Amino acid sequence: QVQLVESGGGLVQAGGSLRLSCVASGMIYAINTMGWYRQAPGKQRELVATIANTRIPTYADSKKGRLTISRDNARNDDTVYLQMNSLKPEDTAVYYCKYSDNHQSEPSWGQGTQVTVSS
Repeated sequence: QVQLVESGGGLVQAGGSLRLSCVASGMIYAINTMGWYRQAPGKQRELVATIANTRIPTYADSKKGRLTISRDNARNDDTVYLQMNSLKPEDTAVYYCKYSDNHQSEPSWGQGTQVTVSS
């Protein structure tokens, strides 16, 4: 099983920046994908971006430009980051980290970190 711990959320004014981090530990396989999703109040959870162990990122179309996903593949754990710039009030949401590989029947999710952007 994989455990995910997110951090870096908070309250920021519109136009500001935040950097989210997610540390994965446990049964991590070499070939995997990690990603960020978000869920705003009253809305479904949506994809922000994913990144494979090859460090090749994939973005939801509407998220390109202001949001950048990256990762560090250390020996015992993986860390994925989400750099968010020029934040807008509509970026307000709980941001969740996700880990998946071909060995787990279900992906692993973090507990979420709140991002609030004030206008």
